[in-house]
Amino acid sequence: MNCKQLLLSKKAACNAHGEDSSYFLGWQEYEKNPYHPITNPHGIIQMGLAENQLSFDLIESWLARNPDSTAFKSEGVSVFRELALFQDYHGLPAFKHAMAEFMEELRGNKVAFDPRKLVLTAGSTSANEILIFCLGEPGDAFLVPTPYYPGFDRDLKWRTGAEIIPIHCSSSNGFRITKPALEEAYHQAQQQKLRVKGVLVTNPSNPLGTTLAHRELETLIDFIVAKGIHLISDEIYSGTNFDSPGFISVAEAITERGEEVADRVHIVYSLSKDLGLPGFRVGAIHSQNEAVVSTATKMSSFGLISSQTQYFLSLLLSDKEFTANYIAENKKRLRERQKRLTEALRTIGISCLESNAGLFCWVDMRHLLKTKTPEGEMELWKRIVHDVGLNISPGSSCHCNEPGWFRVCFANMSEETLDISMERLKSFVLSGDGRGKIGRGPRRLIKWVRAISAFDRRSER
Repeated sequence: MNCKQLLLSKKAACNAHGEDSSYFLGWQEYEKNPYHPITNPHGIIQMGLAENQLSFDLIESWLARNPDSTAFKSEGVSVFRELALFQDYHGLPAFKHAMAEFMEELRGNKVAFDPRKLVLTAGSTSANEILIFCLGEPGDAFLVPTPYYPGFDRDLKWRTGAEIIPIHCSSSNGFRITKPALEEAYHQAQQQKLRVKGVLVTNPSNPLGTTLAHRELETLIDFIVAKGIHLISDEIYSGTNFDSPGFISVAEAITERGEEVADRVHIVYSLSKDLGLPGFRVGAIHSQNEAVVSTATKMSSFGLISSQTQYFLSLLLSDKEFTANYIAENKKRLRERQKRLTEALRTIGISCLESNAGLFCWVDMRHLLKTKTPEGEMELWKRIVHDVGLNISPGSSCHCNEPGWFRVCFANMSEETLDISMERLKSFVLSGDGRGKIGRGPRRLIKWVRAISAFDRRSER
């Protein structure tokens, strides 16, 4: 440690933020050489960013019909001064009410969310971190199923001092959560002399693009009850469930479980994925636990949502005709885009985990590895980033212990850019740079060309 570092806190001097993960390193490579169809057509295409850019036009059309929403007017009268003045950290009542109703609508109105038990946060990153602060002490552990969102290593651990113990899930059952896997993770924490305070899941899953089955939710609830711990359900992709089976919120699963269980279950939500508004920094915690709501509300003062943002979104989300149309149309577009990606990959000989939600696919490239090791996965990833020009996220960054899986995002680009990315990938595989069977021999080549041509014709319709 040098002299300058001695003047800093341990947190500032250490490298525990997680930016050395391949997940973030891929972003850095993209930022050095970003693809642009005109100015940089040979640049790196960003397929490592889970953004939803497919339905902006629906929001823009609403804005054109409702200009007062961004002019800060109510029935033609300016509310600018009211919004510009100090607002306490409880949030605007109109927005909390609209947000709660939108969350209910996404869940088919099968559950109710009390706006008074909703804590507003600056995105889901803030929401998850606040919950860790509320539920645990530095050094306490939270169990998280793998593969999981790489940012959790930063969001859950960096400032809180908490530890993550992976619940290792397997491709043999589609990476489903099982009781033996939960018990093994709990045992691992005990061996490390860590006190387990909870389980955190993403539902729908990032990076799998799947929803938790009812039996998995029941297993999780039984587990946290037996261990006397908490369950955090990050449901920021709840509105992306574009295919069957349907999304089941943990709020629905605990309906008949009683108050004691409800006090241990906490839901995180955000408008970053469903509405595609990560730049607005809008997140929320919903909890039946009064102490958690009270403490989380106080902690939210370190990352508030601006009054102007709340005002605009309260009007948008209160328009029930808009929200109903948006939810249906957005799911339709996600389903079409996911199909476009999976069919293109299939013609190259690459399969995906069957998915029904999310903004990405969990792609199986195990057959392209030169060695079925973490090192083999990193070698393939580096070639795909630098030689193919695609930034995708390697499974190891998601703590998957089966080398060869990758998360590939499909909703943050145009159809044309997605098609170009697939053209690049097929050239890589066909050239023999990939270890796959495609391209080995003229018969396979003819079959592959015919499949690509058929896909292209379908895409033009």
